[in-house]
Formats: sequence, structure tokens, C-alpha cells
Amino acid sequence: MNRQLLGHLACFGAYAIFGLNIIFCKDITNQSVLSPALLFTFRAVCAAALFWLLSLFMPKHKVPKRDLIAMFGAGFLGLVMPQMTFLYAVGMTTPIDLSVVNSITPIMTMFVAAIFLKEPITLKKAGGVALSFGGVIWLIFQSTHTGGIGHSSPLGIGLTILNALCFALYLGICRPIIQRYDVITLMKWMFLFALIIIIPFSARDLVSTQYALVSAQVWWEVAYLIFFATFVAYFLIPIGQQRIRPTLVSMYNYLQPIIASIIGVWLGMDQLTLTKVLAAILIFAGVAIVNRSRARAS
Repeated sequence: MNRQLLGHLACFGAYAIFGLNIIFCKDITNQSVLSPALLFTFRAVCAAALFWLLSLFMPKHKVPKRDLIAMFGAGFLGLVMPQMTFLYAVGMTTPIDLSVVNSITPIMTMFVAAIFLKEPITLKKAGGVALSFGGVIWLIFQSTHTGGIGHSSPLGIGLTILNALCFALYLGICRPIIQRYDVITLMKWMFLFALIIIIPFSARDLVSTQYALVSAQVWWEVAYLIFFATFVAYFLIPIGQQRIRPTLVSMYNYLQPIIASIIGVWLGMDQLTLTKVLAAILIFAGVAIVNRSRARAS
């Protein structure tokens, strides 16, 4: 199979999984039984175990100390920070708002490329950024004047922006280490380091949570998060990262609002309002301008 085509298919699969992941995480959060730190710990434990188990059947790769340090940083920037900001934000935002605001990741990636790869920011790119930023600000402003179904808090939107920034930094800064190792080797170490980082913050929840109160439906949703949204998706993303440019990888964020919006409205978790549609148009238009400018410049 064509190398780039495989990268695109991998990214499509991963971000389609993430779209449904938003809905399940929202439902789990609404139950108020499993904390975000505890939920991420479950995901890190199981993903680390699965990747280390797979590594037993793969060729061994000796990882020097300097690369282990880089993988520790990648685990923090690419797993801990994006997942924790996401899991806290999902309880404070609606599925549509979270997924739409998260679509600014390509713009964040553009800034990372400008800083670390010295790619110029043109006037057209700056205009696209301003347009998308205006859409985000509009959502934040509206969130302070509305309530009930379809309500998102400014803090939740702020955490979503931080989520996009962290993942953009991961895509740009960690690209050299991602390119150097196979998916299994990279993920087994990243998830192990992520687990080491999160355990001190989730230890109390691990022993104090009343697991008997967790419904069977929530456990099935947790199982989806662990296997598909963690193990499978994070297996696919590095495949995409190794074959297509970081900005193209982040462009697949656009699948999330489509999937999350359709399912969220269908399940009654969200409502599609004119404000949300117009804000989404501003954000997507800005991102399209930025990426169109980038494509012509490359």
C-alpha cells in the first residue's frame, strides 16, 4: 500500500474513534463516579500493558538514555496533558463545543512549525488565525450568557484550547523521536512514563472510589476508551505521523465535530443552535485559510 495513503487511513481511523470517544467520555463524566485522573490511569495501565505485551513478539530495539528522556517528554506532552485537559474539559463543555474548538489544532501546529521549524507566518495565515480566534471568543462569550442543555463554561473551552496546544506541540516537537522508532517501541515507553506521571495524582481516587456504583453501561464505555480510543487510536496515530506532515495529521481533527455533533444531538447531550453553527463556520473558515496558505507555500 502507498506510504502516504496508509498514513491517511490511519489518521482517519484514529480520529473517527476519537469522535465517538467524546460522547462516551461525556456520559462517563455525567455519572460523577470515576474522576478524570482515575479514568486516564485506567487507560494508561491497560495501554502500557498491551503495548509491552505486543513488544514481546516484536524485534527488540535498544533505546539509549537520551531517547528515553525524549520519550518521557513525549509521554507528558502527547498523552498526559492532552488526555487530562480533555477529560476535565469534557465535563464542562458540550460535545459540539469541545470538538469544534479542538479543531484549531492545525492552527496551533502552524505556530509550532513557525517557532521550531522556522516556517514563515504570512498575512493570509494571520487572517485565518484571527477568524478562528473570533469564533472561539464568540463561543466563550455566549457560554457566559446561556445555561441548560448546550451550555459550556469558559474554563471548559479554555482547557480545550490548552488541549489543542499540547497536542500541536507534541506533533511538532516530538516528530524526530516519533520518526526514529517503530510504533510499539514508542508507545510502550510513552504509556509507561505517562502512568508514572499520573499515579501520584490518582492514587487517592484509586483506593477511595466506590466501584460498586459504576453501572455496567459505564464499564462498557470505559472498555471502549481503553481498547479503541487508547490502544487502537494511539497505535494508528504514530503510523500517520511517520508518513504525512504534522499539519495534515492535525487536519483529521475535523472528523471529531462531525461525529460528535451528530451523535450528541441524537442522544440529547447537545443542541445545534445558530450561534454554534456560525462559530463553527468562523473557526473552520480560519483553519481552511491557514492550511490553504500553507499548502501553497510548501
